[in-house]
Amino acid sequence: MGDWQALVERLMRERGPRLTAYAAMLVGRDGDAEDLVHDAIVKVFSRGRALSDIDHAEAYVRRTMPTLAIDRARRRSAGSRATVRSFQRDDAPADLDAGLDVRRALRTLSPREQACVAMRYYDDLTVPQIAEALHLAQGSVKRYLHDATARLAPMLGVDDPGPEPEVVELTTARRRR
Repeated sequence: MGDWQALVERLMRERGPRLTAYAAMLVGRDGDAEDLVHDAIVKVFSRGRALSDIDHAEAYVRRTMPTLAIDRARRRSAGSRATVRSFQRDDAPADLDAGLDVRRALRTLSPREQACVAMRYYDDLTVPQIAEALHLAQGSVKRYLHDATARLAPMLGVDDPGPEPEVVELTTARRRR
């Protein structure tokens, strides 16, 4: 068995549930989340990248998922989706219900808004980092985040968090002698 195969097995064994949870925030459904993780792993490992450790592999797979989710949604929107699954379970624990409420609310967003929200609030990335990862302008990312949080806040019973904090790059000035 090749080194990459052992790394994939270890990645799925140790980090699979975490990757699937992240994917579920992007696509909103468990079955689709598992498919997204699978597709991201195939895409990452089929290109012969030199991934040396599990942390690097997980980060690469995680960075691949938002783009794949957006591409899937584009393809899906070309056709029509006939059925909508709901996540209503009366016997679910309260924390599971809260998670399902978030996932249900995320499904109301566009794929790009979902990706931006997941990357901002789950991965704790800044607007410039999200823009770079998704190949978007920073203004577009800000708009997606603003529109998404405005739509999600009433659904989740959260006060509007206000404007996104600005990222300021500090530099030290040289003194002239």
